[in-house]
Amino acid sequence: METMLETRPQIQQRSSHSGQETSLWSSGFGMKLEAVTPFLGKYRPFVGRCCQTCTPKSWESLFHRSIMDLGFCNVILVTEENTRFRGWLVRRLCYFLWSLEQHVPPCQDIPQKIMESALLRLCSWVFLRFLNRLFLNVQLHKGQMKMVHKAAQAGLPLVFLSTHKSLLDGLLLPFVLLSQGLGVLRVAWDPRTCSPALRALIRNLGGLFLPPEANLSLDSSDGVLARAVVRAAMEQLLVSGQPLLIFLEEPPGVLGPRLSALGQAWLGLVMQIVQLGIIPDAMLVPVAITYDLVPDAPCDSYHTSAPLGLWTVALAVLQSLWNCWGRRRRVCVRVHLAQPFSLQEYIINARSCWSSRQTLEQLLQPIVLGQCSVVPDTEKEQEWTPVTAPLLALKEEDQHLVRRLSHHILSAGVASSAVMSTAIMATLLLFKHQKLLGEFSWLTEETLLRGFDVGFSGQLRCLVQHTLSLLRAHVALLRIHQGDLLVVPRPGPGLTHLARLSAELLPAFLSEAVGACAVRGLLASRVPPEGPWELQGIELLSQKDLYSQILLLLHLLPQDLLLLQPCQSSYCYCQEVLDRLIQCGLLVAEETPGSRPACDTGRQRLSRKLLWRPSGDFTDSDSDDFEEAEGRFFRLSQQSRCPDFFLFLCRLLSPLLKAFAQAAVFLHQGQLPDSESGYTEQLLQFLQATAREEGIFECVDPSLAVSAIWTFRDLGVLQQTPSPTGPRLHLSHTFACRDNQDKLEQFIRQFICS
Repeated sequence: METMLETRPQIQQRSSHSGQETSLWSSGFGMKLEAVTPFLGKYRPFVGRCCQTCTPKSWESLFHRSIMDLGFCNVILVTEENTRFRGWLVRRLCYFLWSLEQHVPPCQDIPQKIMESALLRLCSWVFLRFLNRLFLNVQLHKGQMKMVHKAAQAGLPLVFLSTHKSLLDGLLLPFVLLSQGLGVLRVAWDPRTCSPALRALIRNLGGLFLPPEANLSLDSSDGVLARAVVRAAMEQLLVSGQPLLIFLEEPPGVLGPRLSALGQAWLGLVMQIVQLGIIPDAMLVPVAITYDLVPDAPCDSYHTSAPLGLWTVALAVLQSLWNCWGRRRRVCVRVHLAQPFSLQEYIINARSCWSSRQTLEQLLQPIVLGQCSVVPDTEKEQEWTPVTAPLLALKEEDQHLVRRLSHHILSAGVASSAVMSTAIMATLLLFKHQKLLGEFSWLTEETLLRGFDVGFSGQLRCLVQHTLSLLRAHVALLRIHQGDLLVVPRPGPGLTHLARLSAELLPAFLSEAVGACAVRGLLASRVPPEGPWELQGIELLSQKDLYSQILLLLHLLPQDLLLLQPCQSSYCYCQEVLDRLIQCGLLVAEETPGSRPACDTGRQRLSRKLLWRPSGDFTDSDSDDFEEAEGRFFRLSQQSRCPDFFLFLCRLLSPLLKAFAQAAVFLHQGQLPDSESGYTEQLLQFLQATAREEGIFECVDPSLAVSAIWTFRDLGVLQQTPSPTGPRLHLSHTFACRDNQDKLEQFIRQFICS
């Protein structure tokens, strides 16, 4: 596990050989990125368009045409140009003057009292000073902000629906949007994360909390009253036109489903108010925040379930400031605002996209056990988020609509998230790439090529040094002969942390990674895994078999990882995966003897059909005249770069798949029945013991253990039964047999490339 950082003369030689130094963009650090070929000139790919299927009118009307020309701004960089005044004294008081001059629209509830006492402006000034000590920059795209301002001009309330990476998100986003003239943002907080004293402070600053009584049973008088009060407050908030922030992800460090039950409850209230006509519509804005390193995340453990108190927050702030003053590198942050879209438009169009679904047990278990070889033509039903009492108050159809909308928005937020330099570096280190500078440049270009943005800029060598300094707790830097630098990832928790960071890169390559693992599974029964690439390239792969194998892997992978848009079918995604494999050069179309050439677009059966049709008759579709999809064949490309790229794609999914395979091995060793938390701890200890023996520490992650257990529960391997002490897990009768456990393990391992 060693990686070499090239010396400066080697960089200069390669840079001079490729011509003059090129610039990828100019923002952020304000330096050039050398030895990187620009992608589409100096422009980044645009990310964050809303769904054209579900919201076509919003897709067209709320897009800013010149978005790519507007560039970025550093939100926390305040100079005298941001004030009405100039001069020596202003430059030293610009933070204070800027806070006093912030435009805050008038309103009629709690924030009005805040503005009258000047508490909001004081907190903005203090928070601005804190952010400048904590972060190197907080980047915001001006074009994305223009789209949000355009949506706000319609006079409808803005509802921001965000990912949740840090406990700072609830403070950072209101500050950013207030500084951009959007007014006081009301934040729907999770009451479990704050103590009563901290909740009181946040509530006085504009925070919203769902009362604990709201989650009582529907027939409880306290629950009915609490939900009525919350709904009345929400109606008043939306009617007054104030912006609202809802987190659709669970708080950072929480083990379990990715989609927040509380976030869905708040979104359900907004949807119900729109459906009842209390407000005509609401504009939904997917939001994402990405960090180089999350400042409040422990390196090797997850957050405890204990709520944060005032003293805990104060100590965390002091510790963060001390770390910054202690010569530790500050991190960079990117705030992403996707294209707004109409909630009313989505409600109307989304109902027509519903289709039949089956459980994972119905879809996959017969294939795992060898009882069936055909994948059913239906979608997977997998809902890991519990339904809260506020959602149960909605009709079942509306509950389903809220779930689909939440998945849709979370998918849009992840798609618009920029890939940070630490994610790219962690991936290179984890997968044993030898030349860091060259591979860093290559992986940056590949990420941009797939329509994902990156959250960094600057000179290549400086970027690599900055990123390694952020990861210094997880890597060892060793100087060897001729000034070369040897980068060695630290075993154990260091590899686990690098695997978590590399998961941030997975969405950009997810389609190709799924396709590569599916091809690996298709070849597993034909070619020995250790066989050379040339031998694997001899095998013909039919499109029908590729579709089937991709579907199997899609059903196995958790919905929280895939985040497929609800309006997109699995079969459409299969075609997208196949197209991506062809575009990246891994698959090459092969003409089989006697088959019709793929490039032949002429009709074959014109002699048997009339050459004319009545006007408006479209029954003669193109699919009737061409070969069926299963008649097409492909081979693995024999280009020199393909074996390494294929291995890279397979390894992106290997931590999750290896954790699933180890969970299958553990079935005959675990002590069951047990509670879910108890069995999770058992599995985690087994993963740790196996990692010490085999060195696969990237699998030792509590979230992967939970995903494996929940997937096995959906698959019918584990069953949950009630007991006086709570639900208990036990092995199902089908998988109590060791032979079926081995079949499950082999089914998973076929997708793993060693």
